[in-house]
Amino acid sequence: MKKLILIVCSFCLVISCQAQSVDSTDVMEDRKFKVQKTEQEWKSILNPEQFAVLREKGTERPFTGEYNMHFKDGIYHCGACEAELFKSDSKFDGHCGWPSFDNPINDSAITEVLDKSHGMVRTEILCTSCGGHLGHLFDDGPTDSGLRYCVNSLSLGFDEKENKEEEEKSEKED
Repeated sequence: MKKLILIVCSFCLVISCQAQSVDSTDVMEDRKFKVQKTEQEWKSILNPEQFAVLREKGTERPFTGEYNMHFKDGIYHCGACEAELFKSDSKFDGHCGWPSFDNPINDSAITEVLDKSHGMVRTEILCTSCGGHLGHLFDDGPTDSGLRYCVNSLSLGFDEKENKEEEEKSEKED
C-alpha cells in the first residue's frame, strides 16, 4: 500500500512540475494580434536591439534606456506598431532602471501573460496590437493603483504633446 501511495504521489509531482514549465511563448502561439508580420518583416522594421526585446522577449540593461528618466508631456507608444500604450502623466521614477508607469492608456492597450521563465513567476506585459514584449507588471507601485508597469525603453516610442498640438493647429490653418 505504501508503494502505491508513493507511486501516486511521485506521479502527481511529475505532472505538476511539467505543468509549471509552460511559458508565455507557448501561450502566445495561440493568440492572434491585429498587427501580424513575419520575422523577416519585423527585422526590416526594427533595429537589432529592438527586435531582441520586442520579438524575442529580451531585456535592455538597467539605467541605459532612453526613456528611463524621461519626463516630457506626451504619449508613449509601442516601438514596433506605434499603438498608444501610456500617457506621460502615468510615468514615475521607479528607481529600478527602466521606465515605470502606474496605468496603461486604456484597459485594452496591454495584454498580461503569466511568465514562468528564469525560475520566477511574473506577469509579462505585451502590446495588445502586435504582441510585442514590453516588460513586466509588478504590484509594488507607489501610486494609488499599486502597480508598476516596468517597460524596456527599446519597446517604446514617444510622441511629445506639444508636437501633436502644433501639427493639429497647422492642419486646421491649411
